[in-house]
Amino acid sequence: MTTERIRIALQKSGRLSEDSLDLLKGCGLHVTRSRDQLFCRIKELPIDVLLVRDDDIPNFVNSGICDLGIVGENMFAEMQCASHSFSAIVLERLGFSLCRLAVAVPDNGPIRAIADLANTTIATSYPCLLQTFLKSQNIQAKTLVMKGSVEVAPRLKIADAICDIVASGATLAANNLRELTTVLQSQALLIRPAQKLSPEKEDVVNRLRARMQGTLTAEDSKYVMLHAEKTHLPDIIKLLPGAESPTILPLQGQPDKVAVHAVCRESVFWETMERLQAAGASAILVLPIEKMMA
Repeated sequence: MTTERIRIALQKSGRLSEDSLDLLKGCGLHVTRSRDQLFCRIKELPIDVLLVRDDDIPNFVNSGICDLGIVGENMFAEMQCASHSFSAIVLERLGFSLCRLAVAVPDNGPIRAIADLANTTIATSYPCLLQTFLKSQNIQAKTLVMKGSVEVAPRLKIADAICDIVASGATLAANNLRELTTVLQSQALLIRPAQKLSPEKEDVVNRLRARMQGTLTAEDSKYVMLHAEKTHLPDIIKLLPGAESPTILPLQGQPDKVAVHAVCRESVFWETMERLQAAGASAILVLPIEKMMA
């Protein structure tokens, strides 16, 4: 019997592509390809990877060409906003490739507040999200749709402002632009078609999703071990970030002291360790977690 394979669409290049491939690698899946190869097979699970333009991913998933896709929330939201027939759904918010869709204006220009956008021209690759935002602010403005290099529009005198994706803000600074307001906070999404797949494919999707959840949880989690006097335990446990019920173990030959083991589901910084030490903890050890499954 031939095993049904699912197909997942990923961005073929760029930061989102790299982060998506790293996630699959963390799930124990390996994608090997040459520079120009756009279709790859994964050996560890019955999964094929299709590497495409980011703006093709929502439609490929919505139409059933692909069973899954990893796409930026900005692209997904624009497609959802612009098409009444778009029915793909979000399966998981992945928490990487963070950015924001923002309105930006020239540093020394006349636009100082959101209300100043009235009767201006705004260049963007996200016309539906922009117009929805402007409507929510009761502002009428003209939209100039551009597919790339949106940030040059004010300098070319073809737009008064832009609405584009911002990550570090370096591109805005290089073009003498400043952020005026945020339209949408964006991250990578795992999406799927609204319609159910075959039971065999659904099983693969569920297995992959569980691996992704475990990998992402492990990335943000740390295993903390420390020693403490019993009288200090209440204060120390309160300081452990995102920990559930820690494991308390007796220490040989030290009846008044215990060892504390805890999985912390939030970042453990040097400041956290210093606070733990000040509360009475000693021999503090913080270890990475490679995999985690509930």
